[in-house]
Amino acid sequence: MKVLRVGIVGCGKIADGHAEVLKFMEGAQLVAVCDRELLLAEQLAVRFGIPGFYGSLDEMLAKEHLDVVHITTPPGVHLALTRQCVAAGANVYLEKPLALTAKDGRALIEAVTGAGLQMSINYWPNFDPAAMEFKRILASGAIGDPVHVEAFIGYDLAGAYGQALMGDAGHWVHGMPGKLFQNMMDHIFNRVVPLLPDVSPEVHAFAFKRRPEVRNDSTDTMLDELRVYLRAGGVSAFGSLCSHARPVANTLKVYGTLNTVELDFSNRTVIFPASQRYPSSLGRLGPAFQMASRYFSQGWKNLGLFRRHEFQFFAGMTTLLDLFYASIRSGGQPPIPYSEILRTMDVMDRIIEQVYPAATEVSR
Repeated sequence: MKVLRVGIVGCGKIADGHAEVLKFMEGAQLVAVCDRELLLAEQLAVRFGIPGFYGSLDEMLAKEHLDVVHITTPPGVHLALTRQCVAAGANVYLEKPLALTAKDGRALIEAVTGAGLQMSINYWPNFDPAAMEFKRILASGAIGDPVHVEAFIGYDLAGAYGQALMGDAGHWVHGMPGKLFQNMMDHIFNRVVPLLPDVSPEVHAFAFKRRPEVRNDSTDTMLDELRVYLRAGGVSAFGSLCSHARPVANTLKVYGTLNTVELDFSNRTVIFPASQRYPSSLGRLGPAFQMASRYFSQGWKNLGLFRRHEFQFFAGMTTLLDLFYASIRSGGQPPIPYSEILRTMDVMDRIIEQVYPAATEVSR
């Protein structure tokens, strides 16, 4: 196996997750990191024993001869950084969102493919063990044809990242056309879009702010609740991004012509709901025990994953990177089709146009 030389540009918090995964990956060596704030790059290098750190991407690319660069910066500079990387012959792995608009996303992918290189995006929860089992169930035909999809993501504005966002009116998220929604809704629609027929879907989005105004700045104008209805052919979908419901949830449910299945990303469970088989009071007793048995079985599966060291927080990123690096070595297809990435971005653009029309006009 060819050992790929890997670098990271952008040494904020998410870069630690990438470095942690790369530290234990066979066939990859994290040799350098880069940030305009050289101290951040140095600190990341010290924490993970990375030999090189730089304050300039050009310098890192020139000195390190990298096979892959992980771009973990805000999305507004993804296109420019990608062009620098591919000019130096490096494949790229990007944090979401891919770019500020679908137009820039297309330009980014064209820059990579035009150079004969590959890219992927860090949709890592979709490659967690439970998510991979969910994909196998769908591919097996066990639920029949999808009829309706529901995706829900909760977000805690009182958490560490939420506090950083809400405490800083100059935070880069506030500068994006779709603000908080644009930073988070990839995780809804990169799951929903592949389940829809390959046509442009009908999109109806509405959003509102539930929290009170307290600062009289851009943090007060940010909407925090999003609901989206999609329909393509005979399949409908409903997506929610919610900042106030508790407990914070992260789920995907697919209703099919034969059965229904639900994936809980937070609890890493994949469950077929039970149904009443007999029209009587006794018949209504059974489903609760059936569900208990199914969750118990899932718990044992997760325990097995834990014992095999396959249950860590970023297990999905490990799987996704293994697949992506394998595609680089073989020249095969990347693990996430570019068409899916672009269809997701198109849907996101249309949602932002509906909930933040003024910001969308400015970004154009």
